[in-house]
Amino acid sequence: MQVLRLLPVQEPVPELLVGHETSDDAGVYKLTESIALIQTIDYFTPIVDDPYMFGQIAAANALSDVYAMGGEPKTVLNIVGYPVKKLGPDILAEILRGASDKVKEAGAVTVGGHSIDDQEPKFGLSVTGLAHPDKIWKNVGALPGDVLVLSKPIGVGIMTTGIKRSAVSPEQEQEVTETMALLNKSAAEALQGFTPHAVTDVTGFGLLGHGSEIARGSDVSFEIALSKVPVLDGTYELASKGVVPGGSKSNHKWLIDDVDYEDISAEEQIVLCDAITSGGLLVSLPEAEADQYVEALKAQGLIHAAVIGKVIEKKDKLIYVKR
Repeated sequence: MQVLRLLPVQEPVPELLVGHETSDDAGVYKLTESIALIQTIDYFTPIVDDPYMFGQIAAANALSDVYAMGGEPKTVLNIVGYPVKKLGPDILAEILRGASDKVKEAGAVTVGGHSIDDQEPKFGLSVTGLAHPDKIWKNVGALPGDVLVLSKPIGVGIMTTGIKRSAVSPEQEQEVTETMALLNKSAAEALQGFTPHAVTDVTGFGLLGHGSEIARGSDVSFEIALSKVPVLDGTYELASKGVVPGGSKSNHKWLIDDVDYEDISAEEQIVLCDAITSGGLLVSLPEAEADQYVEALKAQGLIHAAVIGKVIEKKDKLIYVKR
């Protein structure tokens, strides 16, 4: 975030393996020669009407940061802002139940949390995970010659905006909800058998936003093939009708000097910048391993997983989008 640049520079701490300097997904602190602590936190307002599914999605989103670092989630704290007098306790109980079930699916445990009285419901989680210090994945380190693999489809922000505007079919609503609630556990576990050079999860800054962070931190450029990027059914149609969240528009504006879109339409550009909740892993790994990793993902039920581009030597722009 831009605001972090206004803060005093933190003194170096040898045990801090990953801080906020590279806008990575979580902080990593070395406890021993064989144990590193991974910490992250995330919360937001409801994006679906079903409180149970909202809890599931919020949990999957927060847990994803630990998976993106190569870690295993262990403990969770809930963070709640909720107008209990206005909405009553039953809805909150369903949110918490949804999150608890997803945390159990991840193999972690909910150990507590904190709540405040708020006029608008907000929910999220603080997650702690563990990994070996030498096996941490970072969002820097991509090498020219690598290829880029994406494990989940994009378009989540546009589709959830469509839900709010009653502009999607029940089938489309179910698909986007299931996509958001799907843990990145299997994608991360499958990746353990390969040699990723850089990893992140695609969330609020969109595919191109998080991709640009990897490219910038790795001192390389990306080429992304639009035709290879998996996109939720109906996303382009909604974008063409202006059904787009403000965050996606902000991402597009923020990236305008860093991306060469060639002949890509305005609607397609917005989709590539779409602000996502609980998106998939974006992985830079050797080309020789890419097809096997994609096959491993599809064997785990991640049917949209695909190679979407490649890493090239640094050029004028961070990302070049081709047809």
